[in-house]
Amino acid sequence: MESADLRVFQMVAREGSITKAALRLGYVQSNVTARIQQLESELGTVLFFRHNRGMTLSLSGKTLLAYTDRIVGLLDEATKALSSSSEPSGPLMIGSTQTAAAVRLPKLLASYYEQHPHVLLSLTTGSTQFLMEKVLHYELDAAFIGCQCDHPELRSIPAFDEELVIVSTASVTTLEEAVTRPILVLNSGCSYRDVLEQWLRSSGLTQSIIMEFGMLEAIIGGVSAGLGISLLPKTVIHKQEAEGLVRTHAIPDSFSHMKTEFIMRKDSFVSSALRAFIETLPHTESW
Repeated sequence: MESADLRVFQMVAREGSITKAALRLGYVQSNVTARIQQLESELGTVLFFRHNRGMTLSLSGKTLLAYTDRIVGLLDEATKALSSSSEPSGPLMIGSTQTAAAVRLPKLLASYYEQHPHVLLSLTTGSTQFLMEKVLHYELDAAFIGCQCDHPELRSIPAFDEELVIVSTASVTTLEEAVTRPILVLNSGCSYRDVLEQWLRSSGLTQSIIMEFGMLEAIIGGVSAGLGISLLPKTVIHKQEAEGLVRTHAIPDSFSHMKTEFIMRKDSFVSSALRAFIETLPHTESW
């Protein structure tokens, strides 16, 4: 097996389509198809099930993908290790939850880039589970997640402490009234959503109307307009609260604090760019 063929296989597996994989790789579709067929012939097994919606990994394909992620990741790590210099430079792919990206990271990233202009920073946002998968598959160098990380292949560094509050439109004056309103949340996998649902269950409360939004800004706008309530870090809605657009409601201490952690693979090579980024975090004593 050639590493180039494994990279093609990995992209087809991720995209679930020859067409999409070819576009991402900059190859013609026939080239991608030929490489997959050659790989299947070489291994003597079917790697994908073909159907009218694209391609789905077979059991053999899933097994190969697990090894491919490790092989390709290690090859990329080797390249980074051999090309690394003491001066931070090159690509640095960071992931983050939407709330951390909106409130905590702008100043941190701006300060970092000012000190290290030769680093090519990129930021990907998503749910905690999504980000952990990206780090595990070597698709991100590191990420900020909204919960404690206990995964055996990942190490974490405490980054920020957040005070969580129930947020409602300003006309809702009590927590009792707030919890009767529809709940506005990010998609499944959001740590704040998980905490909110745990608190409601522990309080014997239920709310059948749950509205999912893809963006934090949409949730804040919906809460401000009186569409419903949400659970968010107090720092996220500080501006709207100061302007009288929303009201915050305290919840018990056992639910009102959440740590944002910075995660990376335990076996990853720490480039000078990543090391410099870690040193900008508030809790570098854990490093």
